[in-house]
Amino acid sequence: MFKKILIANRGEIACRIISTAQRMGIATVAIYSEADRRSVHVEMADEAVRVGGPASSESYLNVKAIMEAIRDTGVDAVHPGYGFLSENAAFAQNLKREGVTFIGPSPKAITAMGDKIESKRLASKAGVHIVPGQDGEIIDVQAAIRAAKQIGYPVMLKASAGGGGKGMRIAHDEASVQEGFKAAAREANASFGDGRIFIEKFIEEPRHIEIQILADSHGNTLYLAERECSIQRRHQKVIEESPSTFLDEDTRRAMGEQAVLLARAVDYTSAGTVEFIVDPMRNFYFLEMNTRLQVEHPVTEFITGLDLVEKMIRIAAGERLDMRQEDIVPKGWSIEARVYAENPARNFLPSIGRLVRYLPPIATKNVRIDTGVCEGGEISVFYDPMMAKVITHGSDRAEAICRMSVALDSFVIEGVVSNLNFLSNLMNNPRFLDGRLSTGFIATEYPEGFHPEKTASLMPTRITAIAAAIHSSHEMRSTTISRQTSYRTVSLRTEWVVIDGNTRRTVRVVTVEGGWDITVADSEVVRIRSEWQVGQGVFTANVNGKTMVVKIGRDCMVYLLTYAGVVSQLQVLSPTIAKLFDRMPEKRGVDRSHLVLSPMPGLLVSLSVILGQEVRAGEALAVVEAMKMENVLLAERDGVVAKLLAVPGETLTIDQPILEFNSNNSDS
Repeated sequence: MFKKILIANRGEIACRIISTAQRMGIATVAIYSEADRRSVHVEMADEAVRVGGPASSESYLNVKAIMEAIRDTGVDAVHPGYGFLSENAAFAQNLKREGVTFIGPSPKAITAMGDKIESKRLASKAGVHIVPGQDGEIIDVQAAIRAAKQIGYPVMLKASAGGGGKGMRIAHDEASVQEGFKAAAREANASFGDGRIFIEKFIEEPRHIEIQILADSHGNTLYLAERECSIQRRHQKVIEESPSTFLDEDTRRAMGEQAVLLARAVDYTSAGTVEFIVDPMRNFYFLEMNTRLQVEHPVTEFITGLDLVEKMIRIAAGERLDMRQEDIVPKGWSIEARVYAENPARNFLPSIGRLVRYLPPIATKNVRIDTGVCEGGEISVFYDPMMAKVITHGSDRAEAICRMSVALDSFVIEGVVSNLNFLSNLMNNPRFLDGRLSTGFIATEYPEGFHPEKTASLMPTRITAIAAAIHSSHEMRSTTISRQTSYRTVSLRTEWVVIDGNTRRTVRVVTVEGGWDITVADSEVVRIRSEWQVGQGVFTANVNGKTMVVKIGRDCMVYLLTYAGVVSQLQVLSPTIAKLFDRMPEKRGVDRSHLVLSPMPGLLVSLSVILGQEVRAGEALAVVEAMKMENVLLAERDGVVAKLLAVPGETLTIDQPILEFNSNNSDS
């Protein structure tokens, strides 16, 4: 067994690998960029080596510096995690020449499966179903247009070296092929240094289902279980679960057997994943093979009881798999939610900043938190914005979802915008609860993005009662601290008016042992039992026999109560103040409708307009890039460009003005 392993990665996956290695008694070496000097994975490892500046190209993709770190620390093996160098055959070959073990497949297998064009050919030859499409690289826009017409719309433009949703565009017509080809090629070049694009039929209403495999160097190849990964935005996974609600046993077995066929065709060893898309008739087609550990591997670990990182290490050390196919009997249901620093209201664009508060839910035997950040840490523009993964397990899907919902409601993140509320709301989405999934789920269910402050409360009466209980506790505490003579008056006052938008409810609060009995609008009685104390940001209670976890925020006189992803903005006033409240003037915001604002922090790649140009609705105005993802800003209405307020190459902050339109013209 190896004595020392270097983890060529960062963030949660580096922490994940370090945990298993240390449990196995193996020393660990972390690498880090200048931006990650104080990161969690650096603190966890036995040793840490700086490999360059903050940009990935200067650090985590800096093969020369990483090889020097490998030599200086005398490691036996390297685990690449996912992303970065995990599917870089040249890096694996360099390690082999140095006599250092790459914990993963052979360079030959990585090369064969890493090229999406070549992998499709190999899959077809091995007898695996493939998506209809053009064989080979598309060299230019005109070739892409011809291929799309031959295949039939809609089509998918994909980077040959792609992954993680980068370098992918769906095209429904010739115009979107022209735009999508250029954008996909630029994104692929930026992310992988390889701008080659191929084209294939886009399967409508597909599910994204993948098969986890394990293979050793002694000829044993197993498929463990499938993972449903259909909940995606920008072709990147958000929710994964195992098993799938859609597959029957025959389809499940056929997909597993085809995954094994493909792995054997390239002499695959280590953990890997064969991804398929499945149409509404359960016809399945090979999508790609990921020759690495997947982000979503914990759901497989939960239902199989295996540690996939440990299996990868043991396989790399030459050990034989200690199980047979018939030994793989998945138990229960597992779900993973990826927690990102991103804004669901702005098309899931990334958010950056310092984590002012970061309080993950408590881990249990059925709730697992994989994270690589901590309170006070920085979410930078240089790396993927994923902060954590929440993984739950239950005896069935309903139990796993329930545990996930409570865990997400308990997770507190402040300082950056996160997708926590969106994930929590998704767990309560009727279509998700029914298991009616597809890769277009988010676009269909949340066509305007997710706006928690505009979503109707799922339990208005209970939320109203909780607001009254919280406010009563604040009033009691304030009076006790100041020792006001009105203490007796305040403690006896039981009536409040709770304002929720245009709705007002009279609430009567009776404090009882262990909580409150609250009457809302002279009708429903809400019984709340809780050990919550003033100052705690999460209100956990038994409300009418049901566990509720509500996050508490304040904005002046307004309580911001978040439950199931919905933010309720409530004011709790005395009856007298409530009568005077109507006399308050309404505050009006600043009109910025004539400005085009950057929707995210990032680099202004290009401007598509000039001063004085007339612009029609739908025309491209600018391209902003962040974390190697491009965002094309389109005109929403007709107008004339009055001012250019930023220049290509400039680094933008969120909501920074880029263009100004004439005030007598509508904005974009």
